[in-house]
Amino acid sequence: MMLDHPHSGRHAIALAVAVLSSMSVARAAEPTPPAFDLATTMVIAPAPSSPLTIVTDPKSPRQPLPASDGADYLKTIPGFTSIRSGGTNGDPVLRGMFGSRLNILTNGTSMLGACPNRMDAPTSYISPESYDKLTVIKGPESVIYGPVGSAGTVLFERNTKRFIEPGTRFDGSVVGGSFGRNDQNADFTAGTPDAYARITANHAHQQDYKDGNGNTIPSQWDKWNVDAALGLTPDDHTRLELTAGTGDGYARYAGRGMDGAHFRRESVGLRFDKSHIGEILQRIEAQVYYNDADHVMDNFTLRKPDPMSSMPMGMAADVGRRTVGGRVAATLRWADALQLVTGLDMQTSRLRSRSGTDMISYSTQPWTPAASFFNTGGFGELTWFATEHQRVIGGARIDQASARDDRASISSMMGSRPNPTAGQDRSRTLPSGFVRYEHDVSGMPATLYAGVGHAERFPDYWELISPSMGPTGSVNAFSAIRPEKTTQLDVGAQYKSARFDAWVSAYAGVVNDFILFNYRPGMMGPMSQATNVDARIAGGEIGGTWRVSNAWRVDGALAYAWGRNSSTGQPLPQMPPLDLRLGVEYERGPWSAGGLWRVAAAQHRYALNQGNVVGQDFGPSAGFGVLSLHAGYAISKTVRVAVGVDNVLNKAYTEHLNLAGDAGFGFPARSPIPEPGRTAWARVSIKM
Repeated sequence: MMLDHPHSGRHAIALAVAVLSSMSVARAAEPTPPAFDLATTMVIAPAPSSPLTIVTDPKSPRQPLPASDGADYLKTIPGFTSIRSGGTNGDPVLRGMFGSRLNILTNGTSMLGACPNRMDAPTSYISPESYDKLTVIKGPESVIYGPVGSAGTVLFERNTKRFIEPGTRFDGSVVGGSFGRNDQNADFTAGTPDAYARITANHAHQQDYKDGNGNTIPSQWDKWNVDAALGLTPDDHTRLELTAGTGDGYARYAGRGMDGAHFRRESVGLRFDKSHIGEILQRIEAQVYYNDADHVMDNFTLRKPDPMSSMPMGMAADVGRRTVGGRVAATLRWADALQLVTGLDMQTSRLRSRSGTDMISYSTQPWTPAASFFNTGGFGELTWFATEHQRVIGGARIDQASARDDRASISSMMGSRPNPTAGQDRSRTLPSGFVRYEHDVSGMPATLYAGVGHAERFPDYWELISPSMGPTGSVNAFSAIRPEKTTQLDVGAQYKSARFDAWVSAYAGVVNDFILFNYRPGMMGPMSQATNVDARIAGGEIGGTWRVSNAWRVDGALAYAWGRNSSTGQPLPQMPPLDLRLGVEYERGPWSAGGLWRVAAAQHRYALNQGNVVGQDFGPSAGFGVLSLHAGYAISKTVRVAVGVDNVLNKAYTEHLNLAGDAGFGFPARSPIPEPGRTAWARVSIKM
């Protein structure tokens, strides 16, 4: 079995990180460096900054082990879980909802994967520490970021501050840990008040990890990214920025019949932003972008073909997705009472595929079109500041969405057959909107809110193209799967004081034409069927922070999600169980220390052999509790060291949502992937 996978980019990224680090060392010799923000290790994301909105700094240290991808980082936010398929590249789940129900953007762009089984979910291409800001909006409570995510919207953003005088900035870290974990991150910016150049580079690697029973889990991975930006800032309120980036990686998957041999990415973008324009017209934003994903899967680079599996010989598949989009928006303000954000956005993506074997390389084969997707939307989001303590926010959006089935034929283990929907188009006009009332309680630092949102979601690539079958009586999924319609009520409260912060959010929704996957056995492996059902969802999160003293802080959060297939009366599949997190943090002078105790309840609500394109329910799951500890020390104003041990008690456990482990690695059939056992790590960060 091959354990080393060569990447020319890996050496390039190591060189880039070394060069940027050496530049930072030279910088450290300068007098009076800026103060270092101690940034104690985060175990639970901060309280919402406003109703249903959480904002955090992805560069801040966190526990568990520093995140390897976007899904891994999102797990620190109450309500989020992740579907594991190996050591990295999980698929995020918010409140039991997954896939395109989550609208995930990087710098305002969509970086969508191409694997029909989501081995390269959008978060696979995200290195969290290379971004400056992470924003999560729960529920269908915003319309200005493209087609509405019915579960929520996730924004990873880079915001380069304008230089007051010529100079440089550096933010970097190195990580080492159990199972060969090693990361290098560097973010270097040089500029003047009029212009800047910024480069972010990272490389991360880990070998197979061991679970709490000492069993080795196939999970090795390696990835790297380099992104550059050139910006013009003629004044404090104007910015023109050109960006470009690339990356690649590989990952062994314990829960898949193939591994990810490549995760190539190319990105180019141009954006313009100008604010403080006039009394009414406050801001103009414009953006265009190009993102290309080229993902290779095979069963021979990182493993040996299993002669007893449905793929006994070496096989490879190369899939790609090219996404081009743009957006223009304006912010208008009338006196102090009304603010409107309005604009247009568009996006088109084309998917392609080719295949090969261990004897005939896929690279020698021609590309075959798979599908094309188009979306154009118009939106408006209005905020009415009714009084000093009352606000009403409402938005409306209309999307013209369409898809074309470009497959001339459909291939399977049984051979190839003509595609009955080849060249056919589907198109729908989809309205979405929301209204929310916010009230600041008089005489106390508290806010109450209630909102109703409606989102209509066009079926995505994974729901139209990847299923083996469509609803009963249809020729395939492309011809028959209907758009999903979610109507959801969100209510909650926030309290913030000098010593104590608390928040609670609850939701209840109706989902008409919920897209559900049924799995059934076939002669050459399981068959997937996509259908529409009606569903009911409910749940919520509650959390708080108690600053016991100047040195001690206690955090806690509880999350619960519930879903029912109202067409059959069964539970909805792939619902995470009740999740409790308790954190303690101590900080005095340059020292900090703390811990996280995470407890997940047993899950007895499941729908056998039902799920989504990523995972399915195989039965109930047991509860578990995991303890993790960490400590940190600020060596100077610019250098900080953090160490930690995750799963201190070496607990053997699995998450309810994890994929089945029957992937040719010797796991029992229908067995979920075990989580890592005791994991030690250390992180050194530099900021100047």
